[in-house]
Amino acid sequence: MIVVIAPETDIPQEIEILHQLFNAGLQYYHLRKPEKNFDAHAEYLNQIDTAFHNRIVVHDHHNLINSYNLKGIHFQEQKRKDHIENPGQYFKTLNMFGKTISSSFHEPEDLAACYFEFNYHLLSPVFSSISKQGYEGRGFDVNHIDKTIIGMGGVTADNIDRFKTLGYKGVGVLGGIWNSEKPVEVFAQIQNQFSNK
Repeated sequence: MIVVIAPETDIPQEIEILHQLFNAGLQYYHLRKPEKNFDAHAEYLNQIDTAFHNRIVVHDHHNLINSYNLKGIHFQEQKRKDHIENPGQYFKTLNMFGKTISSSFHEPEDLAACYFEFNYHLLSPVFSSISKQGYEGRGFDVNHIDKTIIGMGGVTADNIDRFKTLGYKGVGVLGGIWNSEKPVEVFAQIQNQFSNK
């Protein structure tokens, strides 16, 4: 399972590259644009072929799921702490039927102890981040945790086997894709490495 996270600020040809990634097989695109308001999120989504909307997970403005046929919603760590304590209330206004719910974690212990059943969990930093300077990898081994965990931090086609050995069911990529001169080729390489059992 490969998750691609949006670049925090827009980059040239971003939508065009994104369409190429979808055509190359991308199934999980996490739309994380903290500076964009609801209208800017909608504007961004409107540029994407509606055939691909069901592969997009939003980090902010979860109520977009009521207007667009999105894949699901994601909780950053603080948002999870703020809202999952009272999930009945939070989800009451959201049309979540058949949608995914995921969340970010930075400690394996917190992930293991979380009672809420997320479809999958992002854990970082496994290796030193490509997109965040000074974000040192911690090499978390999650083989003992019986949950779907996606490893993030320093993902390259060369270290996919290390993620598998540490117990990850997938990887989340940000800098490895968007900082590359050939993002679609890099995605294909990572995808090939992950599907090679």
